Amino acid sequence: MPFEIDALISFSEKDNQNGWVTQFKKYFESMFHQILGSKITLELKSERDDIKDESFKTVGVMIAILSKDYIQSEKCLETLENFHKNCSTQKNDTNRIFKVLKHSLPNQKQPPLLRELVSYEMFKFDFETNMASEYIDFFSEEASNYWMRMADIMYDIHESLLVIKNIDNKKVKYINNKKTIFLAETSRDLSIQRNIIRRELQRYGYKVLPDKMLPLKTKELQSTILSDLEQCSLSIHLIGNAYGEIPVDSEKSVVEIQNRISAEYSANRKRMNEEFPRLIWITPNIQNISDIQKKFIDSIQRDTEAQEGAEILQTPLEDFKNIMREELLSEATNNNIPKLSSKSIYLVHDKIDLQEVSPIINLIKKSGFSVLLPTFDGDLIEIRKKHIQNLRTLDGAIIFKGKVNDNWVRMKVLDLLKAPGFGRTKKIQGKAILSKSSLDQYKNQNLTLLMGKDSESESSIKNFLNELNS
Repeated sequence: MPFEIDALISFSEKDNQNGWVTQFKKYFESMFHQILGSKITLELKSERDDIKDESFKTVGVMIAILSKDYIQSEKCLETLENFHKNCSTQKNDTNRIFKVLKHSLPNQKQPPLLRELVSYEMFKFDFETNMASEYIDFFSEEASNYWMRMADIMYDIHESLLVIKNIDNKKVKYINNKKTIFLAETSRDLSIQRNIIRRELQRYGYKVLPDKMLPLKTKELQSTILSDLEQCSLSIHLIGNAYGEIPVDSEKSVVEIQNRISAEYSANRKRMNEEFPRLIWITPNIQNISDIQKKFIDSIQRDTEAQEGAEILQTPLEDFKNIMREELLSEATNNNIPKLSSKSIYLVHDKIDLQEVSPIINLIKKSGFSVLLPTFDGDLIEIRKKHIQNLRTLDGAIIFKGKVNDNWVRMKVLDLLKAPGFGRTKKIQGKAILSKSSLDQYKNQNLTLLMGKDSESESSIKNFLNELNS
């Protein structure tokens, strides 16, 4: 289906008085082109612009910039309703309307046809004051959430356009045959962490539920959660410092209700001799929590019913993600679905060699491995902490000897030997040193020596990686 306009941005003129909507369009187009490598046709439509019903047939999706001014504009709501009616006449099992929240707007105040849709919150939220406000400087450090949500809506719209345009390629067929993971909704303090994991799961080709706003009445909520779980092969729960939103007719939070229902569902599957694994991550930085949240966390750690089918981890988030990848690999193997590599290579290098390791990073990724890298930001303690974290989780390591001296290399080799002392529990599958110069002094240290320039070193790296995969 050809579209003259890929996405129509519907907004209230008042929300663009300071250029917010215009900036949103500009950033969206730029990111779409830079990250996805293709152009997208966007058009702005405020309540001042007339649009005929027939014109909607030439539009792929609508982005509604939701605010108090938007819901008070009859013209904006009319445009929204008319687009929705046009969509309902076309049989496409994908989302056609996306809601962007420019301001905090309670779900019950939103137009009814938008309430179930996922919210892309493009405002900042202060957890200490419980207040929301607009971003003034989009390029400040605190605006990172704005860009993450921009990436989310960009990827989601791209996927919807692939489906509704009915593009006949392998990517679309793969999208339509995804396996499904239940990624439980979290309290607001973990929304960014949930978002990171959601995007990673989608990158691996998994569909993620819930994909709509959960109801805020307990009976409907429970029914929706159970319906989603029945479509999934695994559930993931993230528990933070906040207790989370509580339905209007309940004393338990949505986070706790999801965990209880998934535990019950796992137990029922077990009685039928079937497995439904669950992963529960509890933040290791517990602080300033309420009594009710403390009671909830205690119940997860001690109550056998709340633990049904679950592996409970209270580790750094990166460690949890590595375990999640292993679980997905196991799930993929058991169900004959496309494998994702759970193996990681720690490419140990110095800041001075940043430019030289870039092609090596790409080569490792193309070989199906995830790449762990050192950090050079922060103080020495933070840099060392990241290095040790990588030593604990890697599957294989390549030490790059570029402009650094032999003493630097010896220290990194020694760190690999000391990895069990840093809390590592499994054997390192492969260790190598990559250099363009002689490595004779490391011949007797149980290391693979990768030498040569360009094509020679590329070939030796591939051989090393192939051995790790065998």
